Amino acid sequence: MRKIIAIGESVLDTLFRDGQPVRSFVGGRIPCAAASLGSLGLPCYMVSECTTDSVGDIIINYLTRHNVDVHSVDRYPDGATAFSAIFETAEGKRIVNYGSYPKTRFDVVWPRIDEDDILLFGSLYSIDLPQRERLFELVKYAHERKAIIVYLPGFQHGISFRITKVMPHLLENLEVSDLVIAHQSDIDTIFPNESAEEAYHNHIEFYCRNYLHIGNDLTVIMGGNGVSAKGEQSTNLLGWQAGFTAGIIQQFFDNDITHDGLRDLTPQQWSHILTQALTMAHQAAQSPDNCV
Repeated sequence: MRKIIAIGESVLDTLFRDGQPVRSFVGGRIPCAAASLGSLGLPCYMVSECTTDSVGDIIINYLTRHNVDVHSVDRYPDGATAFSAIFETAEGKRIVNYGSYPKTRFDVVWPRIDEDDILLFGSLYSIDLPQRERLFELVKYAHERKAIIVYLPGFQHGISFRITKVMPHLLENLEVSDLVIAHQSDIDTIFPNESAEEAYHNHIEFYCRNYLHIGNDLTVIMGGNGVSAKGEQSTNLLGWQAGFTAGIIQQFFDNDITHDGLRDLTPQQWSHILTQALTMAHQAAQSPDNCV
């Protein structure tokens, strides 16, 4: 049976308004997309890490509550699970990240990978050492096994580093990917001063033909073939993007789209996939759990 392997950061977000905490929720597009897929009854495995602390327990409980297998989440005893404080004010949004880690990290047991499985990866794990080295071993193996590789090149905001330093890793990720999904904010960070079309033709198309670009107005455009669809407006961008990603993967399952069949999808088939995925994006964005 086909399965989904999701690899990404485990982080708890807490939203503050006017200096007061409003709510806490599991952050990251990848864990939230995994939660939607698990809730739909699809076999989904999360590969991540978090401490054996109360914050880590909240994240694990969130995933298991939504039927996500967490046997490949490394629960290390020393340190503190990643925590992001999001401060909203009239002037804008500011993010402060916390967390501490042991010297040996990402000591996970890899799940089995078979042909036509779907591997979802991205976030900071995919470009930053030390996790990237072990993560990319699994991604390359999945690529060799002809799994469908879905890559989200964005990463959590509030983290500062030179994008040029990690660009070689980012390009390696593109090279093994079968589908890339990015929001305009991701493109602005990774390829500054380039439009979505320029970023696709100058950087992405050479490595991966299938590219879905999410605009600031939540219009999704398929790079290369001009297929597009308009999503409903939402202030919950995390839930929307996680739901959209899950919706794409669900359509691959529902329509029995294989690794080899992905390259032969017609514009009409992509249009149907986008329409269905946008419906899930809207549903997830309305949920306090950021998933369906």
